[in-house]
Amino acid sequence: MSPPASEDSAARRSGTASEPARVSVRILEKEYFVACPYEERSALLDSAEFLNARMREVRDTGKIVGLDRIAVVVALNLANELLRLKQRDSELGTEVVGRVRGMRERVEAALERSQQLEL
Repeated sequence: MSPPASEDSAARRSGTASEPARVSVRILEKEYFVACPYEERSALLDSAEFLNARMREVRDTGKIVGLDRIAVVVALNLANELLRLKQRDSELGTEVVGRVRGMRERVEAALERSQQLEL
């Protein structure tokens, strides 16, 4: 048996963990309602605030007009930043692997010398 409609809508407003939360975000003075897992509301609000700030920066330059164009420019800038960070992360990972390999080789060599001295 399902709960009465009033109880069902109250559960949606409160955002139980089993149901997605409906979150209102404001970007360039326009309100959007977005569904997300209840536990991710704070991250969604932080993301919307970050996006709003970036879109304001682009809009305030006066070089780009129109919400769609501003959104595309910001999306391209963010995608570029993400790709650069992924590349840097990959390079750092490769460097770390190399350093760990070198450390392991030095430890193994030291252990080998130690075993030879004991004999």
